[in-house]
Amino acid sequence: MLRTNTCGELRITDINKTVTLCGWLQRSRDMGGVTFIDLRDRYGLTQLVFNMETHAELTEKARKLGREFVLQVTGLVKERSSKNNQLPTGDIEIIVETLTVLNESQTPPFTIEENTDGGDDLRMKYRYLDLRRTSVRANLQLRHKVAQQTRAFLDKQEFIEVETPVLIKSTPEGARDFVVPSRMNQGQFYALPQSPQTFKQLLMVSGFDRYYQIVKCFRDEDLRADRQPEFTQIDCEMSFVEQEDVLNMFEGLIKHLFLHVKGIEIESVPRITYTEAMKYYGSDKPDTRFEMKFVSLSDIYEPQTSNLVSGNGFKIFDEAELVVGICAKGCANYTRKQLDELTDFVKRPQIGATGLVYARVNPDGSVKSSVDKFYDEETLSAWAKAFGAEPNDLILIMAGQKEKTRKALSELRLEIANRLDLRDKNKFSCLWVLDFPLLEYNEEEQRYFAMHHPFTAPKPEDILLLNEGKLGEVRANAYDLVINGVEVGGGSVRIHNKQLQAKMFEILGFSSELAMAQFGFLMNAFEFGAPPHAGIAFGFDRLCSVFGGVDSIRDFIAFPKNNSGRDVMIDAPGEIDQKQLSELHIALNIQS
Repeated sequence: MLRTNTCGELRITDINKTVTLCGWLQRSRDMGGVTFIDLRDRYGLTQLVFNMETHAELTEKARKLGREFVLQVTGLVKERSSKNNQLPTGDIEIIVETLTVLNESQTPPFTIEENTDGGDDLRMKYRYLDLRRTSVRANLQLRHKVAQQTRAFLDKQEFIEVETPVLIKSTPEGARDFVVPSRMNQGQFYALPQSPQTFKQLLMVSGFDRYYQIVKCFRDEDLRADRQPEFTQIDCEMSFVEQEDVLNMFEGLIKHLFLHVKGIEIESVPRITYTEAMKYYGSDKPDTRFEMKFVSLSDIYEPQTSNLVSGNGFKIFDEAELVVGICAKGCANYTRKQLDELTDFVKRPQIGATGLVYARVNPDGSVKSSVDKFYDEETLSAWAKAFGAEPNDLILIMAGQKEKTRKALSELRLEIANRLDLRDKNKFSCLWVLDFPLLEYNEEEQRYFAMHHPFTAPKPEDILLLNEGKLGEVRANAYDLVINGVEVGGGSVRIHNKQLQAKMFEILGFSSELAMAQFGFLMNAFEFGAPPHAGIAFGFDRLCSVFGGVDSIRDFIAFPKNNSGRDVMIDAPGEIDQKQLSELHIALNIQS
């Protein structure tokens, strides 16, 4: 070993020990007769001292060293006269006696410090330098700990870790596949897996009973902060279970991870249905760190005022399918400028609302609104009562088509929460969302698609609706785990009956021939005693980002892609030469 200790372990109890350290030069300070160097490795930072009076030649050598030089030093541990309480090693320093430059370094393109001067693109190009920064390294250490504790929990629950294939068959459902040409099978292609779904079901048919895998998956889709073309899942499946068994098992996993990774004890995970989530939050992944539930004025009838919104001459409300709003506590003092900002926010193309109605509850309890000429004080007071609004609260109301209005109000709810600092990254709120629709109708293609995937079982009590053709009413035996408004996991009870699976393929527009060509291996397996089974997959990168309190999963991936799906460090994807193309029987026809 080139070192006796790391740069993060020496303490006051090590005084007068002779030690050897290795690391990178973080910064150097020349104080005339004394030169100080901060030496950094993965474990921390230690201050080195070079004294001109006792080691003149060594000190002169130290003064010529540059940032990120790789050094080996030997010296005596001494107590620091001016201690640094911000560092674990801040009570000591090393009086250097020998210095070896293990490797020189060019001046880095950005500072390797917490408050770096490098932008995102530059740091991604030199990702290996960015990984030297403490915060980035800490993210990957957190990722390691989540993986470690996941395995520890699942191993104790008798799950078996099994690797499934990476070169598989392309299927027509879901996101776009990444495809890989086969040299030995001319004109044919593998696909990279979007998930190990069918393989883990086959493992259940094989009698493995409890399977898991921390597995790399691939989807060729548009990117954003919580998406990458390649990502990692905690993939799990169980046999001889019902939905309740899966929820209890993986609620246990989440509690275990919070306790052993974050030191936080989660008592229980509440449950709501998809219908409730959309009704009260306008989202199937609601952030429940704060209340601010939706209140629908369309559904409220008051004997004194009849319907609270329609029939008063306000055309927007009269013609709306839904009139719904939220109560922003303590926001009645919002200025006209602030209210205009909120109106402009909901009118953005990404949200698409036409406007916003507000009502203030004044300190004396009276209500003042932006639609006073249409509604009297009695009706406005009934609004305040419906919202549970108190003096100094602000009611924000939107109207229009149900689905669109709820989605727009959901965005407004999050914006208000951001403004009120209600989305504390150190606070965690977990939630199960259950009973999703099994199918969703695509107007453009005029057909139904599986809301999760084609292997999700309907609720047993809804199979009759499926057979009657009432497809929009059928609920899936499916569940998502949401933390702080982020969907971190999702799964379902699976179809394990060949006839029901064939019916599902038929509903999704597969001919019997296409279904057999694409999924015949699974359908055939169901004829050999497939057990009832269910599972779940967690977005491992997302889970780590939630634990780390950041929005982007890139911070928890060692070598991520940018928003265009490129690895700018190695410049991929890239072209391949004609010889490789010929071997793969591929002819490129690129038009300018």
